[in-house]
Amino acid sequence: MIEPYFSDTSIFIYPGKKFRVVDALITNFHLPESTLIMLVSAFAGFTHTMNAYKSAVENRYRFFSYGDAMFITKNPNVKGLE
Repeated sequence: MIEPYFSDTSIFIYPGKKFRVVDALITNFHLPESTLIMLVSAFAGFTHTMNAYKSAVENRYRFFSYGDAMFITKNPNVKGLE
């Protein structure tokens, strides 16, 4: 069961991190090499994320806070940097 909790953390989410609760993510397109794109890559897989970004650039999607959003489901095959 998930319960409310408030505290600081030293967790850094990087490719290979196993997500135990979340199975989908809605986010915007982030800057390359940012910690936010690392979060998306950890969730969806690096190659899958980079392919999505390539398509977004080719189709002139908008990036950053006021840009387009994407809905991502967890990739169960993510084992780290692929």
